[in-house]
Amino acid sequence: MPVALRTQCFILAALLAAQPLAAAEKAAKPGPVADPTAASLEPLLAGEFALQSGRLDEAAKSYLDAARAADDVALAERATRIALLAKDDKRAAEALDLWRKQGGEGLNLAAAEAVLAIRRGDERAARKYLTQLLTAPGDSGWRQALGVLSGGARDPKQSARLLERLVKDGKIPNKLPAWLAFGGLAQGLEQPELVERIVAEVVERFPGEARVGLLRASQLREAGKEDEARKLLASLSEQAGNDRDLRRAIADEYHRLGDYQAAEAVLAKGPQDDQTYALRAALLAQSEDKQSLTRLYDELRAGAAQPDPQRRLLLGQMAEFLDRFDEALEWYRGVPGGEQRWAARLRSANVLHELDRDAEAYKLLRELQADAAADDESRRDAYLLEAALREKDKDQPGESDVYARGLAAFPDDPEILYARALSWERHDDIARAEADLRKILVAEPDNVAALNALGYTLADRTTRYQEALQLIERARTAEPDNPAIVDSYGWVLYRIGRNEEALVELRRALTLQKDAEIAAHLAEVLWVTGRKDEARKYFEQSRKLDPDNRSLLRALEKTGA
Repeated sequence: MPVALRTQCFILAALLAAQPLAAAEKAAKPGPVADPTAASLEPLLAGEFALQSGRLDEAAKSYLDAARAADDVALAERATRIALLAKDDKRAAEALDLWRKQGGEGLNLAAAEAVLAIRRGDERAARKYLTQLLTAPGDSGWRQALGVLSGGARDPKQSARLLERLVKDGKIPNKLPAWLAFGGLAQGLEQPELVERIVAEVVERFPGEARVGLLRASQLREAGKEDEARKLLASLSEQAGNDRDLRRAIADEYHRLGDYQAAEAVLAKGPQDDQTYALRAALLAQSEDKQSLTRLYDELRAGAAQPDPQRRLLLGQMAEFLDRFDEALEWYRGVPGGEQRWAARLRSANVLHELDRDAEAYKLLRELQADAAADDESRRDAYLLEAALREKDKDQPGESDVYARGLAAFPDDPEILYARALSWERHDDIARAEADLRKILVAEPDNVAALNALGYTLADRTTRYQEALQLIERARTAEPDNPAIVDSYGWVLYRIGRNEEALVELRRALTLQKDAEIAAHLAEVLWVTGRKDEARKYFEQSRKLDPDNRSLLRALEKTGA
């Protein structure tokens, strides 16, 4: 799954913080290690070269050889992590044994022990090491345990069993953030009964805490009890007072329910600033409630005789939402200076295009592209916006010309190359898409987005599966818990016929991020392996998230689902 370039004006705050990286599977990133002995130098170099090439099996072997020769604790730890990442349990066990014998200790070692025990199916040993993590002082231990459970198992059901036993045995630390995080994990693992149990524990341990109610509301939503969830959220809104973060969390839960007007109403009661106004405007636009949006627009417009640049920019965006394009132009043109003026000029071009004044739009963008006073990012964005408008006009020659001009002004700029590569892929010119992504990688060999996009493209649109696997392995080395990369890894495993392994990775990716493309990939693999009822569930989930998703449409056509 390529990491798409998307401009998001408004982002609602999430209730639960993003889950931490699995400590025992944190990327085996290139970095300093202790000075190796002469005997370890050759395998160390071979291991690093293999790692950079995405050949994780070879890297695991060479790093284990280097760790044996060097008798160095840091190198043994690194060899363990690479072997775990490569899912080479035999070498991971050998490296872990070296690490232990050379004096390794602490949370990182316990996390690695837990991952390996889980991989072996030794859940008793896994619970032992997870308990060590959960009982450690501070927050680092339980966060590592959370990471192990979310990323260390080969099967989400195994993670769920372990978490259920830890909850039953009272091993979760008596800290609200920990309970909320493990509750979120249980939801991601699709374990409603376990979520119910965790919610009951949290309510008992932390009575009166509003964020506990948010977890309960989330659980009710996941269970399809939306009316009950709304009733609970309404009571929480009354308790929120001027707690801005809590109000945004409540609004986010309403947003997940698809109740955009209720989300806006929650935000309207608290302290207001430009960010809050922007969130409210976005919610009203999503609900297509132009009447309420008009009231908010009029309120802001009358609130200050001479709005500052930031407020003018916001009013222009709101006028765009309301299709008041002439008024939007006036607001944008009224942004006199500051960093907002460049964004205002870009938005002006977009408005002119909406008004079918295409020549003016393109003229304005070309002026911005040539404006020496503008910062490089704004000038580059002017090329990207022009290309996007040309694409909207179905003007492929014009789109190609924009990218050529942009790269003449900003030679080998990774953002322009990446956008052009996605354009080539949309037009089925895979050779040119590959060429642009490889240009990025020549200048930035560790560019994770390009590695993942190229690997995914080769896996999805060609039969060069082994090459795709190596590229995705390199991206996975850098960001093993990035859901887009986990999805790409699962997809390439499917393409090479390793369907059961693919299902593990795709389920994990969907646990990390609810995404239409990931759900479609999971559904397709389930369908071809004969699990059609379960596949239909994920096809439906994908439809709800994005009915026009290209991967979904292709999967439906391929399977006839």
